[in-house]
Amino acid sequence: MSTDNCLFCKILEGEIPAELIYESDTAVAFRDINPQAPIHALVIPRKHISTINDIDVDDEAIIGSLYSAARHIAAEEGIADEGYRAVMNCNEGAGQSVFHIHLHVLGGRRLDWPPG
Repeated sequence: MSTDNCLFCKILEGEIPAELIYESDTAVAFRDINPQAPIHALVIPRKHISTINDIDVDDEAIIGSLYSAARHIAAEEGIADEGYRAVMNCNEGAGQSVFHIHLHVLGGRRLDWPPG
């Protein structure tokens, strides 16, 4: 997919509005428009990376920054101590619907395992 057609790239460019809740040099987070928990944020890298399979060794710091953002969001949203889930899907069979990697941060309710 080209970045011209990427929903998340359009959010990064300001072409599509989103409720931003976190920003850094490498990552941005916003609320999911179809939340699966009371707290459901998506953390995306500013660099377009389509899937986990496309992550390069040079992207390791970027990927780490997504988890740092998740930690920050969990603290700000008051779910760090009770627990939260941070998950990334890879490809359609795993539920990835936007092909720009994104870390789901979910919390605010009990999250059972396995998720489904």
